[in-house]
Amino acid sequence: MVNIRNIELVNNPAKFDDEYHFRIKFEAIAPLAEDLEWRLIYVGSATSEEYDQELDSCMVGPIPAGVNAFEFVAPAPQHHLLPSVEPAEILGITVIIITASYRDKEFVRVGYYVNTDYEDEQLRLEPPSQVIWDKLYRNVLIEKPKVTRFQNPWDTGVTDGYDGPQQLDNAGDLYNSALPAPVQKAPAPQPSSMDVDDSVTA
Repeated sequence: MVNIRNIELVNNPAKFDDEYHFRIKFEAIAPLAEDLEWRLIYVGSATSEEYDQELDSCMVGPIPAGVNAFEFVAPAPQHHLLPSVEPAEILGITVIIITASYRDKEFVRVGYYVNTDYEDEQLRLEPPSQVIWDKLYRNVLIEKPKVTRFQNPWDTGVTDGYDGPQQLDNAGDLYNSALPAPVQKAPAPQPSSMDVDDSVTA
């Protein structure tokens, strides 16, 4: 019923405390009776969901048949809700997740790895004992999404008999996955996008 056509992160790379500015385009095969709910989640720890932060959510609707687009702007994670202010806990790789739900039932989850580091080379080589927040930068690997979709009854109240997750792009669910080694930051901020038209369908 809903097919994500494109997800673009306008400000990437950006400072750690900058807001996230997404442009999301999706196609509805038929009109929907109720709104879609979109959420952005920051995974604060790879070992516990306790530190996940829902950065923001928004309701989008009414949903006519055809291509729809909207802008989703969410604030940066709150420092005091992170598991630790030690540099080892903040620097490196974590995950952000965009979820979409209909009638309070999630039907797609798109996860992205996020690398956090200092832009200054000297600070990268010798991180200070206390995090300097205004010098931290994040780089979202927007070109490499990890997608999981779920069956949804939509407006009919009937599914095809399977109600578990379907993993696409050889992705797996980033929510509890192991995190890879840090990646190289992009050299300069510039808008970037990723077309997921062929890989995300619910």
